[in-house]
Amino acid sequence: MHDSATPHLPSSATPDPANPLLDFSALPRFGDIRPAHVEPAVRSLIDENRTLIERLTADPAPPSWDGFVGPMDEAGERLSRAWGVVGHLHSVLDVPEWREAYNAMLPEVSRFYAEVGQNLALFRKYKALHDGPEFATLSPVRQRILEHALRDFRLSGAELPDAQKPRFQAIQEEQSQLAAKFSENLLDATNAHAEWITDEAGLAGIPEDAREAARAAAEADGREGWKFTLQMPAYLPVMQYADDRALRARMYRAYATRASELGAPELDNGPLIGRILALRDEEARMLGYRNFAEVSLVPKMADSPAQVLAFLHELAARAKPFAEQDLEELKAFARAELGLDTLEPWDLAYASEKLREQRYAYSDQEVKQYFPEPKVLDGLFGVIRALYRVDILPDEAPKWDPDVRFFRIEKDAELVGHFYLDLHARSTKRGGAWMDSARSRHRDVWGSDTPLAYLVCNFPGPVNGKPATFTHDDVLTLFHECGHGLHHLLTQVDELAVSGIHGVEWDAVELPSQFMENFCWEWDVLQGMTAHVDSGEPLPRALYDKMIAAKNFQSGMQTVRQLEFSMFDLRLHSEVDAGAEAGAGPVPIERVMALLDEVRREVAVLIPPAWHRFPHSFSHIFAGGYAAGYYSYKWAEVLSADAFEAFEEAGAGKGSLLDAETGARFWREILAVGGSRPALESFTAFRGREPRVDALLRHNGMVTPA
Repeated sequence: MHDSATPHLPSSATPDPANPLLDFSALPRFGDIRPAHVEPAVRSLIDENRTLIERLTADPAPPSWDGFVGPMDEAGERLSRAWGVVGHLHSVLDVPEWREAYNAMLPEVSRFYAEVGQNLALFRKYKALHDGPEFATLSPVRQRILEHALRDFRLSGAELPDAQKPRFQAIQEEQSQLAAKFSENLLDATNAHAEWITDEAGLAGIPEDAREAARAAAEADGREGWKFTLQMPAYLPVMQYADDRALRARMYRAYATRASELGAPELDNGPLIGRILALRDEEARMLGYRNFAEVSLVPKMADSPAQVLAFLHELAARAKPFAEQDLEELKAFARAELGLDTLEPWDLAYASEKLREQRYAYSDQEVKQYFPEPKVLDGLFGVIRALYRVDILPDEAPKWDPDVRFFRIEKDAELVGHFYLDLHARSTKRGGAWMDSARSRHRDVWGSDTPLAYLVCNFPGPVNGKPATFTHDDVLTLFHECGHGLHHLLTQVDELAVSGIHGVEWDAVELPSQFMENFCWEWDVLQGMTAHVDSGEPLPRALYDKMIAAKNFQSGMQTVRQLEFSMFDLRLHSEVDAGAEAGAGPVPIERVMALLDEVRREVAVLIPPAWHRFPHSFSHIFAGGYAAGYYSYKWAEVLSADAFEAFEEAGAGKGSLLDAETGARFWREILAVGGSRPALESFTAFRGREPRVDALLRHNGMVTPA
């Protein structure tokens, strides 16, 4: 079975054998794509789009869906796919050549999209179709696409006076460049610091697998001893287990001050933050909004910044007493058991792990031995099979790194989609975990394409011939990203603009991902996805019971931390303005830090040191699309907890929540429909009612006994 069922391509998309980025006939040719291909490919696709737009806008005939929207979508998708490959490689293979190739074309791509968004003739064509007789004959999905297109034109400045459009376009270009630079500075600053240990005594408390990885890192640099970096697989074990308090303090400070004025000046993200905020503020005012938060919320479920803040304040008021109780217990334990009269931030993870070991008689490290990578993947795929009756099978494809794996999803022997799985941390890969679209499902006059996704994590890799082992948090992360992947891959919508994750309100896009995490706590699921890395024994029931008892350990502290980030983000984009005049100076970083301090006084229970520079590494809002949208994690958590409750109800008394009938309904009403209807309608169709916050509070153990 071929990856793509496209019988032939339009002439403008004829594959160029000399440039693999222009070959859309099958999977991306990662084995052939080189940085030198980027500029000619992207320029030719931009030219193709510009030529098409000129032809369509010059045509005096009334626009039709097939004659106007279809060709626009097709040409746009080709550019999106090629540029998506370039952006992906910039994230997972951030070597100088790829960084240079990406940054060289970033302004051109940003300029093109800004041009399209401001093209009044194009806007009038969409509006004519929306207001014309054909609109009533279109499907509700196509009507929604047109309404979204008009909204996006307005947000892109299409209705601005001509004299203002060049400035608006310049704002978009500069924001794209600043976001890329923000990410690069953070990666470079993360890679710039290492702690070298030459005496084995300095390793006390650090788990064996983390030591082995550090030894391998030192050997790779041709040095003796152990090398601990600020990459998560090295950083977390030190903070959680190292008995050497001074080592923890050094690592914490290095991590907390990354990409700030306290390190290399050329990697300081502070000026970038100030400039990004000024540009966003200017953009919002040009569009007639009071602040950027209002702009950000236009395409989201939430109605206004005030509504979101009220939601966050209410959750904070419910969670803070639990967080204060968590902290007092930790302080008392640290004093009595660890001799720590003052609990410093670099003691938090260490003391918390010791308290968990004492209270629940198990450690993360003990649990980790039961999650070898092959078994975890088998378990994950087993959950997906049970819920949706699909098969996930290994497949072959060109890859950007030998470590990457490739899979196909089939339903009744018919191809549904493909995904790449890139699980392990590398120094050339940006931190965190994410899912991204490589190709969207669609059907048009030339044929159809199945969806293709990237699933990327930063877990520890295999060491000394033993498979990688994952913490339970790693497993949660993997399920989370796979939830995003399923949202994209299991879509049954054939229109590009609302297929898969496209067109889904940003504050609902985390629903399928957070929903999947819940299965990682189910006994029948864990039985099938655990095998001790040495003995092969599955997770013992006694250890599972301890994990469940500890599931909501410090959930109050974790909740207020997320609320701190959400509130800071929303207030930053609704209260900190740069002044209305064009080209206003950057927002002083001191104002940003002062606002963060103010938010912390309301919601935080532990205030970090004055030298902590959290905003400088807050990629989600300065480089990742979550500006004035970080709250969506909590917003969607309400939806996901409530949705999972349907599986709890269906599985009550059955010994398993993997209910295929409920899974089929979840697929049909949520995953399959993508952005083809409002997210609230999809949720209500699945649940039979609007969402309630109760399930989230119950799942997090934040329910006060009656």
